[in-house]
Amino acid sequence: MEANVVRYYRFGEPGEVLQIETKAPLVPGPGEISVKVRARPINPSDVIPIRGAYPHRITLPAVPGYEGVGVVEAVGPGVPKQMLGKRVLPLQGDGTWQDYVTISAKFAVPVPEDIDDDTACQLYINPVTAWLICREALRLTHGDVLVVNAAGSAIGRIFAQLSPIFGYRMIALTRSDRHTSELLRLGAAFVFNGAEDSVRERILEATAGQGATAAIDSIGGPEGEKLVRCVKTDGTILSIGLLSGIPALWHEAVRGTQVRVKPFYLRQWVRNSSQEEWAAVFEHVLRLVQEKKLAMIQIGAKFELTDVKRAILAAESGIQGKVLLLS
Repeated sequence: MEANVVRYYRFGEPGEVLQIETKAPLVPGPGEISVKVRARPINPSDVIPIRGAYPHRITLPAVPGYEGVGVVEAVGPGVPKQMLGKRVLPLQGDGTWQDYVTISAKFAVPVPEDIDDDTACQLYINPVTAWLICREALRLTHGDVLVVNAAGSAIGRIFAQLSPIFGYRMIALTRSDRHTSELLRLGAAFVFNGAEDSVRERILEATAGQGATAAIDSIGGPEGEKLVRCVKTDGTILSIGLLSGIPALWHEAVRGTQVRVKPFYLRQWVRNSSQEEWAAVFEHVLRLVQEKKLAMIQIGAKFELTDVKRAILAAESGIQGKVLLLS
């Protein structure tokens, strides 16, 4: 049986470097399972590495994709047969942009029946990152104010929904007014246009002249650097993305201030966390989804995995909602 695989052998524009190949699914080894992936989202964190933004992290050739949902089709020695047919999130294996992924069974997160594939395939990168930032990295609570740029993104909407859960106030920065009403409905306290020269003054006004407790930068470059002037004297900025493709010059931006800038790497937390910690975080996220306190971004379009190049064009064209790749 042949399975489709999306792979790239060099960095560059996805339309030029991505190739569709076929291979036989791997037989799972001891402690492993083979998962037939049914749906996976296209996230910026999937596409940015293809263009070469993080060459030191990627070993070529590579298969893109960090998350998805599928069904266990084979188990290796030492794995209970009861896992066969279970719907899971196949995490921490090879990239998910392929029909079959072989992973360690301990990194398979069972998906409750009342969570559909469209939601389930998005339950890792953005929700877990946002949850860990709020609870562990920043320890946000009542009285704190969090500024989030690119707030109309999938993760920006999650930070808005987590604000009433943790008790912080969120100031959402966007480039388009079309996100304003939804972000306010989801839980943001304020929505400002991040491109306006007066955005710092508006944030100071909203925080009684103090500035925000912390900020989340998903953009990088000059847009990220602007956040330094929007947080308190000893505030914290977490860098979690590079949507602009341009690294921020943080050492220059924070010169003469006490503002701390730190990167947040989900993979680092995964590497250092115990199985119990891993399971506990997903338990929290899954419960919030089941209780309808946390919703993933709507689906904007669906494409077959083999139509990946057209799917990426759609995802980056400004389409409303998440683009999925289906098998």
